[in-house]
Amino acid sequence: MNLNVTWAEAWIREGARVIAEHRAELNTLDRAIGDGDHGENMDRGFQAVVLKLDALPAGSTPGDVLKLVATTLISTVGGASGPLFGTAFLKAAVAVGTVGDLDAAAVAALIAAARDGIVLRGKAVVGDKTMIDAWTPAVDAAAAARNADASVVTLLQQAADAAAAGAVSTEPLVAHKGRASYLGERAIGHRDPGAESTTLLLRAAAETAARA
Repeated sequence: MNLNVTWAEAWIREGARVIAEHRAELNTLDRAIGDGDHGENMDRGFQAVVLKLDALPAGSTPGDVLKLVATTLISTVGGASGPLFGTAFLKAAVAVGTVGDLDAAAVAALIAAARDGIVLRGKAVVGDKTMIDAWTPAVDAAAAARNADASVVTLLQQAADAAAAGAVSTEPLVAHKGRASYLGERAIGHRDPGAESTTLLLRAAAETAARA
């Protein structure tokens, strides 16, 4: 089974729903090590995306959806989250191109390109206590699933599970990037909010794929 534009739209709508549902939780995580507005910013950005999805032209591709997400997040989300997630979706759009159906290889490439876009923009590496600690395990899990000829649904599920574990792994870390880096050891014990929102989005991708 491949995934088409119907899945891409469903993914983003479900992602917007879960971000809204967890907005307060994301704000609480961010309040401990940042400005306390990660959930608010992400919710605002994805609600703006949903409004634009309603006007998506007929014949659009998954790449068109990803590009729409990218440009909207960059223009509406404050702080670091807009540029980082926006670049992730932009690079993902480039990776999938104009094809109408995404197989497991294409979805693995989508996830890898998203991670690489964040690295390009934010210069973080695994262990810096950022969303990269969720994205990189997701990339590795997706690649392993692809190499094992897993279905696209299984690939996304394993990527989401890996992201969730990666988000948890940020709790004992000292931050080396962003506002949290100013806290030193006081950041220990707190989960990175960007890693958590990454998990929510990848989980939404997997769940909508399972229903496709």
